[in-house]
Amino acid sequence: MINSAVLVLNRYYQPVHVTSVKRAFSLLYQGVAKAIDQQYRLYEFADWAALSATNDCITTINRTIRVPRVLVLSAYDHLPRGRVRFSRLNIYARDADTCQYCGKNLPRSELNLDHVMPRTQGGKTTWENVVCSCVPCNLKKGGRTPEQADMRLLKKPVRPRWTPLFRGASRKVTYQEWLPFLHLADASYWNVELLDE
Repeated sequence: MINSAVLVLNRYYQPVHVTSVKRAFSLLYQGVAKAIDQQYRLYEFADWAALSATNDCITTINRTIRVPRVLVLSAYDHLPRGRVRFSRLNIYARDADTCQYCGKNLPRSELNLDHVMPRTQGGKTTWENVVCSCVPCNLKKGGRTPEQADMRLLKKPVRPRWTPLFRGASRKVTYQEWLPFLHLADASYWNVELLDE
């Protein structure tokens, strides 16, 4: 429980990080952040600790405290600018677990990576030259370019512009409390006040 995830927002309620419950309590206790409940009320540590505990709670020597699932930082107003790490996981995420030659969406265990311009022909291991492919397509292509193998790429590979936090969160939301902050368009549609004309 102490290492489970808590969404951290900047002071404009934009997601900037996912942290552990342990770190979240530290931020809350220090007054650097406030907890947000499902009705969007803000709580400082003492007020949050006074709330009745739910299923998700931490027990200390003298009290049981509800685990916050969303924190808002009091002063931080930036967005993270980290570059997306060039990794197998992020290439699969960029290509949506889809072979870039035949278009089949497959489990990751049935996918591998392919150099569009083969390394034997001077191809580099970069975002712009590596794609997700299924084993049969990779074997068919071999050490050739797609043109040489008479194959076509579904789309040109590019460096992604998303950050891993937001990409991962949009694909699988860990907690229901995160939804309004991760899917702002969906939340605004469902939360807008309807007026009788």
